[in-house]
Amino acid sequence: MLGNFDLNLLVVLHVLLEERSVTRTGERLGRTQSAISNALKRLRDRFEDPLLVRTPDGLSPTPRAAELAPIVARIIQDVGICAAPRTDFDPATAQASFAIGAPDRFSLPVFLPLLKHLGRVAPRIVVNLRTTDRDYATRLIEDGEIDLAVGWIDGTPPHLQTSFAYEDRFVCLCRQDHPLIEKTKQPSVDDILKYSHLVVSSTSDRRAAFDAVLAEHGVKRTIAATLMSFTIVPELLLESDLIGVFTNRASEYFAARYGLATVPVPLEVAPIANHLIWHRRFEEDQAHAWLRQQLEMAFTGKMREPNLRRQRKTR
Repeated sequence: MLGNFDLNLLVVLHVLLEERSVTRTGERLGRTQSAISNALKRLRDRFEDPLLVRTPDGLSPTPRAAELAPIVARIIQDVGICAAPRTDFDPATAQASFAIGAPDRFSLPVFLPLLKHLGRVAPRIVVNLRTTDRDYATRLIEDGEIDLAVGWIDGTPPHLQTSFAYEDRFVCLCRQDHPLIEKTKQPSVDDILKYSHLVVSSTSDRRAAFDAVLAEHGVKRTIAATLMSFTIVPELLLESDLIGVFTNRASEYFAARYGLATVPVPLEVAPIANHLIWHRRFEEDQAHAWLRQQLEMAFTGKMREPNLRRQRKTR
């Protein structure tokens, strides 16, 4: 235990071991020879060892002092790092790793352009994405398993910070020659519910947020398949009469790149408010604040890369 040990004595010991001279040690530390000699006496008493003995070539370390030398040097170095003023965050040179929790619907329209952007401006920053739903994300932040979460999350505890990202809405996604839109581009809710649906849920729950909306209106849909990611959603929609009701941001992405059609959902539904969420302990962290700014840019579409549509044949 440190007890009442004066850590400043380690600074004296470190310099003595480098200079092998009480005089030069005093000059480096701006202290008198008597002060250095007194500090050396206290060190000898503490370690119960002479530590440095006089020789014709100056002070020579004992085996105990030689053993302590690299340990003391590391302590001095670490203390210097801890006590140094915080430097401004520079994304071009900074090394950092962040874990972000988010629903899979953000992966392509938000995180794909974000990761491309980070590769250009912050090549040494690593982002680890973790698929989460809103309740699970809050728990992961509190447990320190992720640094940041994004999505539609309500009722966060006071020790978590939130920042509004953007509003979204539900739309229907299907192939362009789907029977649903053969006669009209604005089908009714009954028309939409005639077809089997795809559901994407990070927890494999057969009910998604849209099902809660339908329940409020006293109706329900037929679910043909529940997926944990959007990976095969475009292919399934292109090759079948299945439809999906997803958020507009994800649906726009797939419509633009796979030649799918988006259809309004004719229900009175409040906009989906998406937020960034993080623990208050990161509030003053420069790297964390910078990453939040980049995410906000990605959410507003400022990192989108135009004209990436894939050419697809219609059925």
